[in-house]
Amino acid sequence: MTFEEFVAARLPALVRHATVLSGDPHVAEDVVQDVLVKAQPRWTRIRTLDVPESYLRKMIINELVSTRRRVTARLRRERVQLSVDVEDRAEQVVQRAVLVQLIRALPPRQRIVIALRYFEDMADGDIAALMGCSLATVRSQASRALARLRNVATVEPSREAR
Repeated sequence: MTFEEFVAARLPALVRHATVLSGDPHVAEDVVQDVLVKAQPRWTRIRTLDVPESYLRKMIINELVSTRRRVTARLRRERVQLSVDVEDRAEQVVQRAVLVQLIRALPPRQRIVIALRYFEDMADGDIAALMGCSLATVRSQASRALARLRNVATVEPSREAR
């Protein structure tokens, strides 16, 4: 399969993967384009792998982590400040937006683990293989991320009550 054929067939899936991990479709498109630019000259080697798409997914994860490291300081300063004062259906939209903001505020590796586990429905072992880390690392990152999300979810409402 040529590089062009592969991109034509798998681009939507790669962008979806990057969108789930980054939480931002615009960032996802940029990251996928950067990865494809890096992969194209190496395609003769990449296409010989058992699952070339897995290799590109790993490249996407690495690129997202690198990108997020550069903007971590800005993300830490961002605060989620939404006042939920709407009807039921609109409230669900707001809650989803809050959840997305909270997930975006997680450190890159925690965000990736949460996205792969809960949005891509991947098993911890598969996440570990994809991220190139141990199963224990995946589980500790997930635990820390969930604890952080729980903490923020319980702290934010009490601030509004004051």
